[in-house]
Amino acid sequence: MVHALHEAQRVLQLNGILFDLRPAPVHRRVGIQSDAGVQEIGAMREDLTDDYAANQAVKQVLHEGLFKSDKFTQFNCNRVMDGLKEFQDWLLDFTTIGREHSATHDWLSQRVERAYHAIPGKKKIIVHSPLLLRRLRKLSE
Repeated sequence: MVHALHEAQRVLQLNGILFDLRPAPVHRRVGIQSDAGVQEIGAMREDLTDDYAANQAVKQVLHEGLFKSDKFTQFNCNRVMDGLKEFQDWLLDFTTIGREHSATHDWLSQRVERAYHAIPGKKKIIVHSPLLLRRLRKLSE
């Protein structure tokens, strides 16, 4: 990611703005929302290595004086799914993008399915995922 930030710095005009929007390096939490509220089911077990590397890359270009961090915020992004099939399809896509499928989240899928069937009435599956948004301003040529 350091190379990508150097390339962005190279093509931006002086004082140009770069937005860094990406997931925070924390595990996503899954719950079921019903008339009774939200019941937390569990947290995913993603590999956060790339997220920590991205944080380090931003720190490096800030330290090098290529960019200044103008603004920073963290906010929650809720992915809302209407049913089990939609959740299982999303989970399969999430666990196979860019790598071979692994069974690391089968336990979570089974847990969500059991809880989904146990909760009466209308319900939705929610995945909570904090996002980071940083505005970087180019400092040097």
